[in-house]
Amino acid sequence: MSLPWYILGCGAMGSLHAAQLDRAGESVIMLPRSTPPGGGPLQLEICGLSTSRHALPWQAPEASAPIDRLLVLTKAYDVAAAIGSVARRLTPQSQVVLMANGMGYAEEIAARLPGLSLAFGTSTQGAHRTVDGKVHHAGLGSTRVGMPGVIDAPAWFSPLGQALPDCEWEADISMALWQKLAVNCAINPLTSLHNCRNGELARDPHLAQKVRDVCGEIAEVAEAAGQVLPDLESRVFSVIDATADNRSSMLQDVSRGQRTEIDYINGYLVRQARQLAVPAPLNEALWHAVRDLTAP
Repeated sequence: MSLPWYILGCGAMGSLHAAQLDRAGESVIMLPRSTPPGGGPLQLEICGLSTSRHALPWQAPEASAPIDRLLVLTKAYDVAAAIGSVARRLTPQSQVVLMANGMGYAEEIAARLPGLSLAFGTSTQGAHRTVDGKVHHAGLGSTRVGMPGVIDAPAWFSPLGQALPDCEWEADISMALWQKLAVNCAINPLTSLHNCRNGELARDPHLAQKVRDVCGEIAEVAEAAGQVLPDLESRVFSVIDATADNRSSMLQDVSRGQRTEIDYINGYLVRQARQLAVPAPLNEALWHAVRDLTAP
């Protein structure tokens, strides 16, 4: 039996990844914030594009067993604190894979827990919770995992690559992360501010022009940061077309009155722009406008 995969983040995406690993015969241990109802195994039911039921073991974060492989699928603003909750169970040999939206949490982790081996993942799979507590698998998508400067996949990646659909090692993970950041910067805040599904950003000429303007600014900041994003505008509109009926995760958070990940999406881009002395007024306006939507 291979080493277990511990999973931080028991929401829709964390549950989907746990189910996919379990289906592949991998050992999975969930790390929920609170004790599951009844105290028994954590029950998961997946519906939609894939269907399965799972009863998975779990541990409290403060348990004593060492963690060798950790998959983190929390909200971006919870990443550092979540890893901090299991910090004493991690060693320099532990492999941590961060799969949250946005960017910027890696710097927070490095400041609090220097020396951790961090890998990064980006996925276009989609999942959400249904009203009856099931996890609806809404999008197949692909997953890319990598470590800056590591060209070839290490041995620990093999079971992950086999368990997740279309999952490959990415030699240039920084570029992949910037590409996803750029798409999220262009789509998520505009859907949240205009309370619309993704497709409306292309159908409405006024919103489509806003997307183009934001894309131009994102590309300038990325290039100054050493990341050239070719055909960004086309890529963004392709995603809009492919996800036309989707309500972005940020819009869902706003609709529920919950905190969004805007600080790690447009907020991260603006912080990079400031460090590089590149103007980013459109992204700064989006950042503050979305923050105001859920301000207490």
